[in-house]
Amino acid sequence: MEDLLAIMNILRSPEGCPWDREQTHESIRKNFLEETYEAVEAIDSRDPVLLREELGDVLLQVVFHARMEEEQGGFTFDDVCDGVCKKLVLRHPHIFGDVEASTSQEVLKNWDAIKKEEKKQETFTDSLNSVPRVLPALMRSSKIQHRAARAGFDFADACQALECVPRETQELQEAMQGKNEQEIEEELGDLLFSVVNVARLSGLDAEECLTRASDKFIRRFSKVEELAKEKDLPMPGTSMEELDQLWQEVKVNDR
Repeated sequence: MEDLLAIMNILRSPEGCPWDREQTHESIRKNFLEETYEAVEAIDSRDPVLLREELGDVLLQVVFHARMEEEQGGFTFDDVCDGVCKKLVLRHPHIFGDVEASTSQEVLKNWDAIKKEEKKQETFTDSLNSVPRVLPALMRSSKIQHRAARAGFDFADACQALECVPRETQELQEAMQGKNEQEIEEELGDLLFSVVNVARLSGLDAEECLTRASDKFIRRFSKVEELAKEKDLPMPGTSMEELDQLWQEVKVNDR
């Protein structure tokens, strides 16, 4: 850890790397996201060697941002570590205090209550507003729905939530018929939000569901392309009707 901090200090020094010296929080913001997603992909692939590397890349981003703040007289990497240590102790009173919590549900309930007090969230709306807007939209909507459910504002089950989907679909169709771009955007958002509700109440993660659906589409598209090549059907150049016939053929054999 000390070596990493020392290397970063050298890179940011006047005698260091021109590129590293030029960076700001904003300029490397996307790098942080990319490194995090790569770490998640390593987890999904169950590759511990790759995960070790990607966690190092994420840690580098933390050190990078902390160093920039230290240069500006803000905080240091030590302050970052100190803050998270104090947070862990505070949010685990059943370990470091005298609070009783024998199940995961009780732990999460205590965690949420302590977090709400820390963030000075006085209303349920405050907790909804605290969900970061920069999260992937499906993930953010699921978190918002989950927090609204704590206030008792929720469907009884996934089947009840599913009833909203055809209604939102109908409203989207009406907006598309009216060719009002703003209304189409709004109704499409409502439809997606309703679908996320169905996933959440089914115990599923909408992000993961869509990721798997995208993977499935790529797999089937690849087979459609192979079939089209076998039948001397150019892509593009073949009608969608013909391509859809190939898609249905692939779909039947891809269960």
